[in-house]
Order: sequence, then C-alpha cells, then structure tokens
Amino acid sequence: MAANAQLQEQIRQLPHRPGIYKYFDEEDSIIYVGKAIDLRKRVSSYFTKQDHNKKTIQLVKNIRRIEFTIVDSESDAFLLENNLIKQHQPKYNILLKDGKTYPYLLLTSERFPRLIPTRNKRPGDGRYYGPYANLTSMNVLLELIRALYPLRTCTYNLAPQNIEAGKFKVCLEYHLGNCKGPCEGLQDEETYNLYIQQIRNILNGNLTIPKQYFREKMTQAAQEQQYELAHQFKQKLDRLDDFQAKSTIVNASLSNIDVFSIASNEKLAFINYLKVMNGSIILTQSLEVQKKLDEPDDEILASMVMQMRAEFESQSKEILANVALPELPLPGVTIAQPQIGDKRKLLELSIKNVMYLRKEKESMNDRSKDVNEVRIMETMKKDLRLKDLPKHIECFDNSNFQGDNPVAAMVCFRNTKPSKKDYRHFHIKTVVGPNDFDSMYEIVTRRYRRLLDEGASLPQLVIVDGGKGQLGMGVKALKDLGLWGQIPIIGIAKRLEEIYVPNDPLPLYIDKKSETLRLIQRMRDEAHRFGITFHRSRRDAATLKTELTDVKGLGPVTADKLLTKFKSVKKIKELTEAELVAEVGKAKARVLLDYFAQPDTPSES
Repeated sequence: MAANAQLQEQIRQLPHRPGIYKYFDEEDSIIYVGKAIDLRKRVSSYFTKQDHNKKTIQLVKNIRRIEFTIVDSESDAFLLENNLIKQHQPKYNILLKDGKTYPYLLLTSERFPRLIPTRNKRPGDGRYYGPYANLTSMNVLLELIRALYPLRTCTYNLAPQNIEAGKFKVCLEYHLGNCKGPCEGLQDEETYNLYIQQIRNILNGNLTIPKQYFREKMTQAAQEQQYELAHQFKQKLDRLDDFQAKSTIVNASLSNIDVFSIASNEKLAFINYLKVMNGSIILTQSLEVQKKLDEPDDEILASMVMQMRAEFESQSKEILANVALPELPLPGVTIAQPQIGDKRKLLELSIKNVMYLRKEKESMNDRSKDVNEVRIMETMKKDLRLKDLPKHIECFDNSNFQGDNPVAAMVCFRNTKPSKKDYRHFHIKTVVGPNDFDSMYEIVTRRYRRLLDEGASLPQLVIVDGGKGQLGMGVKALKDLGLWGQIPIIGIAKRLEEIYVPNDPLPLYIDKKSETLRLIQRMRDEAHRFGITFHRSRRDAATLKTELTDVKGLGPVTADKLLTKFKSVKKIKELTEAELVAEVGKAKARVLLDYFAQPDTPSES
C-alpha cells in the first residue's frame, strides 16, 4: 500500500538506527507503537509489502503521521516500546487488559505485625507479598500461616506505654488459642518476631527454616517428656509437609523461576505463567490475548513476559519459555528453552496448562457456533414455512457468455456452512444457445436423478438463482422425477432480491436484515462465483486449445497435455529445447520450436 506524499517524506527522514516508532491517526491519537533495529526499513515495509493481513492493511489506511525515537540498542527499544504501550494503550497493540485488581498479603510494619489480605497497596504500611492470581491460593496460604502461628488480628496500637497502662483486654481470639494476648503483655515481642521471621520465609516460598524450627521444638518437647506439646509441634510440621507435597512438582532446589508458555490460533494467543520458588508453584495465571496484526508467538510472548512480570512484581533472574524470545531489557536475567531435566518438566507443566486453556476456549467457541447455526436454521424454517430444519441446502446457477460454453454450478451448504466437497459443475448438454429456463430444468433433473440412482440423501431445501421462470422449471424437474412435495424449492430474483415460492405469483416478504435472506444471498453469490470461474476456465481452455491445435504435426492429446500443465501458450513458448524434449520428445519439440520461431506466432493466451 503506497504512502501519501507527506508520509513518504516522513519515512525518508527516518534513520537506519534502532528505535521505536509511533503511528497517529487523523485525530492525532496514537494507534500503534512498534520497535525496530532499523527504523527506516521497518516502517517502509508497512507501505511496500503486498502480503499484509486485513488488520495490518486497515492500520496502514489509518496512519496520518509518524513519530520516532532513537535508542542505543534493540533491548532499549523493547523497554521503551513496552512503557509507551502501557501508557497510551494503542488500538492495534496487544495489551494485558484483564481489568483485575489482584490481592496481596500485607505484613504490617507496626509493633506486633499483622498479616492481612488487601487489594490496595499504600506505601509505608508494611511489606506486601503477591499479587496472587486468585483468592483461593492466597487464602490457602493465609490459613496455613494462621494455623501455624498465633498472630493478633486486632488493630490496637500496641505501643509499650499503652500495654503498660492496661488500655486493652484480650478478645475471643485469645480464648480460642489463636492469639497469645500481646495486647495485655502476655506474649513477649522477641518470640512474636521469631514467628514473623518464619512467616516471611513461608511467604517467600522457603519452607525449610519453618520446618526445621518445628522439628527442633518437637524433639525438645519430647526429650522434656512434654508429649502433648510435642504432638502439637508434630501436627504443625505435618501441615507444612502436606502443603509442600501438594505444591512441589520438581526438585525443591529450583528456586525463583518464571515459566511462560504460549499457544495460539488465527485470532487468539493463550499464555500460561508459573512462578516457582523452592520447587513449589506459588503463583499460576493463564490468560488469552486477541491478536491485532497477526503477530508471531515469540513477539506476543515477549511483550506478555514484560507486562506480566511487572503486573506480578517478579524479580526472578531466570525465565523458561517454550519459544525462543528476543533479547529483553532485563539485566541479569537468563532466558532458556530447556529440553531435558527438571526445568523441562516445569516447562511441560506450563505447556499442558496453556494447551488445556486453548482447547477449552476453542471448544466453547465451537459450541457457540453450533448454537448460532441451529438458530439460523430455525429462523429459515420459520421464515420459509419449511417442515424440516434445512441442514442440507443446494443452490443452482447458470453461466454463459452470449450462448458460448454454457455451464451451470451447484453449491451445497450443510449446517449453514459451505460443503465444498459437494459442489458440482455441469456442462449444458441438451440446450442450444442462452436459454436459462431450459438449462435450469436440465441441471436440476440431472442432479436429483443421480442422487436417486445412488440412493443418496436429498436436501431439505433447493434454491434456484432466478425469478418465477427459473423456479417454474425447477418445479417441473422435481415433478418429472417424482420428487415434488418431497423437496421444498424457492427462487431468488436478482433485481430486488425477492424470494419466490411455487404457486404464488407474489414474492415472499422477508426482512432485508434477516439471517435467512443473508444466507440465501450468500449461497446465490457463491454459486455465481463458482459457475463463473468454471465458465472462464472452459472459455480460456477452448481458446488455448485452438491455438495449439493449429500447429501442424501436433495432435490434440499433446496440445491438451501441455496446456493442462503450463496453462498458457506463452509459458510453453518460454520453455527451453531440453524442457520441451522432456515433455513431448524430440520430434514434437522440433515442430513446436519451428512454429514459435515464426514472426506472427501468438505468444499470449
């Protein structure tokens, strides 16, 4: 697609340097942000390439102005592009927009800290852990910690002077054993902070230190013959073991790893993200993003890696992915595609999740399509007053040019969709000249006589392209075959898109916006296209064959063989002597070469 003069001048001013470019529309809004190693080459390709998809063509149509920024490297370009996409959210860029506010666990910075769930982050309140992809995973962790450690839940200001003054009284949580009563000075701060340190380890995915603590406490209590207390510590240790067993999927030494995988179809990309600490998955998230410009998987995943790491505040120094990613602006972070070992198992788990997501979404879409198809067929049944649901529909159209090469076409739709394996062409055999009525009678007769002979199933509706005349001949054909009353038949007139039914001089009124009329029009247009294509191929083949059969010494079989393979006399003329010999032998090759050497030989089909 060629650029206008103003855009061409802007493109000429672009340097051969890495950077980012911004496209603006007629309202001067940013509609796309991209990165490039060579700005001029990349931007020029939008206006010079001929194989863009529809979305890219639409983007280019809307471009009115270009801005660019030069950077030092591809990595810097990626970072700047990512920031600008998040800032401006352009129409044609892929964005992570799920509209969610993810929950956190807040360990407050006050004396005798509390652990509370929240969706709002406020600086200075304490240390936030998360975000968690869903409430269930966060609540499981919160429940584990509260079962292991007696933490306060009250909002009192437990300053030493307030406790000494006796301002507070223990609540029900103390009597239930869930809190040790620091509000009345019944628990010392040192022991409480020891619990907090172990809680920090658990929140960071490290269960080793808390397990060691409870194991030592259990052993000590047993040695002191405090068996009831030892049993309590054992229960806490078992609870930690159970939690770890449910979340550990590989070697526990694998720590602080981000795992990403992607699978896609024509319209959507599906992405899975696993956050792994000490062999345990502490976060999992699957999502789908809509493709905007038919982007490749590596480009989509690279963008999502940056956005999701920012969203979930990941500081991981290692990324595993199922596609090769470009260099990302993540200093000190390694990116790998493991093929064996425990890391490969992690990646395979992520791939399994993303493939499941894609299958589920595509299955839902298929079910939605099925519902749409049934709705359309139900509407057709009602609008056309049919007895049965029109699952199988056939549509006929004639095609001729001033009476030459008369042909016809039949297209078949099943469940409102084209069934191209059932399409048929017809050479008109019994009609001389451009007679659409008799041609329609011939092809309808031939089609359904054959189905009867083969014992094949008949359609629930037949459509003929034409008005009352063509419809009448279609009805006559069905009557002569003994099928009248078994197959409903209608006609569609071109001029006013009117629907005619047998034995009614007036057209059937159908809402011009109805799905019934749209499907009938679609079938009529498809039959016309299919017939015209066949007619042209016959007409062209007849012309080509006449030219080659004029060559003395070259028979019709050889001429047909060459034209079938090379499609035109021009292409045959371009063959070398050796290529001609290989096709037709030395004698006929010499005949053709002598013919083509004549100055008045036609060279185009």
